[in-house]
Amino acid sequence: MIEPKKLLFATAGIPLSTNPRDTENGIKEVNNLGLGAMELEFVRSVNISMEKAPEVKKVAEEQEIVLTCHAPYFINLNAVEPQKRGASRSRIVNSAKALNACGGYSVCFHPGFYLGMEPEKVYANVKGQMKKLLEEINSLGLDVWIRPETTGKPTQFGSIDELVDLSSEFDQVLPVVDFSHLHARTGKFNTQEEFEQVMELIEKKLGKQGLNNMHIHLSGINYGPKGEKNHLFLEESDMNYKAVLQVLKDFNAKGVLVCESPNIEKDALLLQKTFNEL
Repeated sequence: MIEPKKLLFATAGIPLSTNPRDTENGIKEVNNLGLGAMELEFVRSVNISMEKAPEVKKVAEEQEIVLTCHAPYFINLNAVEPQKRGASRSRIVNSAKALNACGGYSVCFHPGFYLGMEPEKVYANVKGQMKKLLEEINSLGLDVWIRPETTGKPTQFGSIDELVDLSSEFDQVLPVVDFSHLHARTGKFNTQEEFEQVMELIEKKLGKQGLNNMHIHLSGINYGPKGEKNHLFLEESDMNYKAVLQVLKDFNAKGVLVCESPNIEKDALLLQKTFNEL
């Protein structure tokens, strides 16, 4: 599987400046902007067919752009109903199939909800579903990382501790560290010391691979007592993004950092510029 040799900065989806707005032109525009990666947004549905995927792969290789994807939002590996758990696994598998065919390497998804259950029970349920999911991924020969994302609401399974522990139990699993979600979920995680604690936890439990192969989300975030509300422009939020970038540089993090701000490429370029100037 791909392991980027440095930290690449990515847009969450096709840059706004792309014309006409399709995936292949989006990849070309990412390259024109001087960024290194793009996240394919499958959040409503997997919108790249297996027939179209080879052309996307060809363009990404020509442009030297690394691809990740965000699987559909409608996933809950802790669902009570077996059919919902199965449908959730299928959405992740279908995302992985499309991304693999596009030459991408890392599938992000929100793992699920507590549904009022004890966190330990939810962890066991999600772990069981991850085992089934990876069996199917491997049976299909898909060469991609499966990445549960830290979530932005306290009702959602996906604290940094839960996902680092979960990742340590499987070979093909690493977390998506969404620093904005960590902040929105708790109202904390917005100081250099707290960001260092996140990175130290990853290094301790996942080793150097955890730092050398990161999938990160970062943007401005609006939040309240119930956690995440919506993404904001970085400069219109209280997200201490400069401290995040400093810590990533201090730990020599490698991988892909995806900017999910509404202005897409503007904040992705701001993050890249700020990082390079540190």
